[in-house]
Amino acid sequence: MKTVLVCRETDPRETRVAMIPADIKKLIGMGFSFKVVRGAGAKSGFPDDEYEKAGAVLIDDETMGYDCEIVLRILKPEKIDGLKKDTLHLSYLDPFNEKELLRDFAKKGIQAVSLEMIPRTTLAQKMDVQSSQTSLAGYVAVVNAAARLPKILPMMVTPSGTINPARVFIIGVGVAGLQAIATAKRLGARVDAFDTRPVVEEQVKSLGASFVKIDLGEMGQTAQGYAKELTPEQIKKQQEAQAKVCERSNIVITTAKVFGRKAPRLISKDVIDRMQPGSVIVDMAVSTGGNVEGSKLFEEVVTDNGVIILSGDFLERQVPYDASKMLSGNFTAFLTHFYNKESKEFVVNMEDEIMRGCLLTQGGQIIHERFKEA
Repeated sequence: MKTVLVCRETDPRETRVAMIPADIKKLIGMGFSFKVVRGAGAKSGFPDDEYEKAGAVLIDDETMGYDCEIVLRILKPEKIDGLKKDTLHLSYLDPFNEKELLRDFAKKGIQAVSLEMIPRTTLAQKMDVQSSQTSLAGYVAVVNAAARLPKILPMMVTPSGTINPARVFIIGVGVAGLQAIATAKRLGARVDAFDTRPVVEEQVKSLGASFVKIDLGEMGQTAQGYAKELTPEQIKKQQEAQAKVCERSNIVITTAKVFGRKAPRLISKDVIDRMQPGSVIVDMAVSTGGNVEGSKLFEEVVTDNGVIILSGDFLERQVPYDASKMLSGNFTAFLTHFYNKESKEFVVNMEDEIMRGCLLTQGGQIIHERFKEA
């Protein structure tokens, strides 16, 4: 198993590609072979001739590559008709919401890997698409907010007077939040941050930001490193404490996107009504229900009191060259990890905790414990 198909994304909003030429060249040197759909890398700055120079075979349509044993794409497929039995298919799958798709994969005997389910362990860090992409999104969130804010971020002392630094409030200190903090600090803003996990306070302070302390009682994080779900009472307490910080902030960025569940509502209309005109909010969880009341996916909203709410989902698409480079590195690490150097074959090793964590279907069945009920 070492023939690989790299698909061209069909969503017109998608700008990334799953594999870049440099990584294809590296993997061909190991024994893999590649078919790449023409135009797959065009939006991200990787033209077809670079894929040819790397050793890939260009094809006009992905169906011409359905003889390949491994299929790489970013978004979940619109259809999988024509893929042969036992094909290993890797992509985002949104498995908690796409149970019909999982049943279809199982019915057709395809081995489906969900990129979101790759364990967040030290060993799997190089394969973690969630971390690589949300890190870029955190950077873009700050840049977008700064571009819309009617004031500058850094402090500036001039003969005409002193300009105070903008105040930025980051809610949620995961990978995206940490990158947002670092970016805002580099741009000269005064940064506050909050997370339900007290353990991240040290990380916040190490980046030069202030950690907002809110006593929510017993808290912690899951084995995967995500914040545990809050109770309704804890959410209310968090909202009330955050409101005070939001009122004095010029930019607020919310990053509480909970995988497999609806995003918690963190900022209500009442809070937005009390914010300064011209303030900017970036909601990075719009696609899963939104942290901010009134936010809309892929749309900018301006409230009656002049607060600007920006959609913060899929921001990594705005930097597709680097986003593709990082995604390609994730895919390369996955293929390399399961490549047997002696047999020179890619092996679906179910004894490996990484494969067990992300392979959802095999042998005509849904095999992952969390999705068997589908």
